[in-house]
This record gives sequence, structure tokens and C-alpha cells, in this order.
Amino acid sequence: MRDYDPDWPVRFQQECRRLRFVVGPALKIEHMGSTSVSGLSAKPIMDILVGLPNLLRAKSTFVRPFAQLGYTYIPEYEAWLPGELFFRKRMPGPWTHHLHIMEQCNPRWRDFLLFRDYLRLHPEIAAAYGSQKKSLADEFGKNIEGFRKTKHRL
Repeated sequence: MRDYDPDWPVRFQQECRRLRFVVGPALKIEHMGSTSVSGLSAKPIMDILVGLPNLLRAKSTFVRPFAQLGYTYIPEYEAWLPGELFFRKRMPGPWTHHLHIMEQCNPRWRDFLLFRDYLRLHPEIAAAYGSQKKSLADEFGKNIEGFRKTKHRL
């Protein structure tokens, strides 16, 4: 975990421009996760959410172009994250970005953005959440699944 980096929004905008070459101007791209909330400590991995109209078509259309931008598609995450295509940038690591591709009608799309926006509007809650995440990161170390499951109960 790292303290908030004010360069994270700038880096998101730069990456968003690169992604636009693949997905075009019509699709929605959002910065989500802890790096999208000012003042919140986070793992220095940028989470990017891309909304599209058809997930099956996206799988056949975007895997290769995203690979040309340095993203690796992780198909085994489909069982863990149903209704989502998941990519990591800079595999085998340390990776720098997570790309979450889903239909905007997916309830997780709404939940991701509601949570982000709530933390943005309530910095005191964001600070408490960040403090708890730091404690969990210390407790779970490299056990990502344990960290993730426990974090989602906060």
C-alpha cells in the first residue's frame, strides 16, 4: 500500500487516451478503485472500467488490441468475476493496471461507481477505509484472495 499519489488521475487520463484507440469514443471508460479517490492510500495498480454493449463480442474484438497496449487477458478470472473480462498490464509483474471490461447494465458497473463516488464525497470515510485496507494488507501479505474477501466485508 502507498499513500495517495496526485499523479494517479493524470496517469489515468493518459491511459484512457491509449484505450480510446481500441474501444473508440462511444464506449464509457471510468477510473475506479482506490487510485481514483483523492487522498486514499492504495496499491499502485490503476483499476480501469470499460463499459460496452456486448461482452461476448468484446471478447472476440478486444483481446488482441489490448495485448498490443501491454494488457494480458486472464481468462481464469471469468469464473471469479462473472460477466467481466479481466486484463492486467505488465505481466508477469509487477503489473500496473487492471482493466475490467463489462456491460454497463451489469450491477457491478453501478456498484463500482457508486462506491467510488461515495468515497470521493466522504473523505473521512475514505480515510478510515484506507486505514483498514493498510491493516489488511499487512495481515494478508501476498494472499490476494484473503485480502480481497476481507476487504469486501468492510
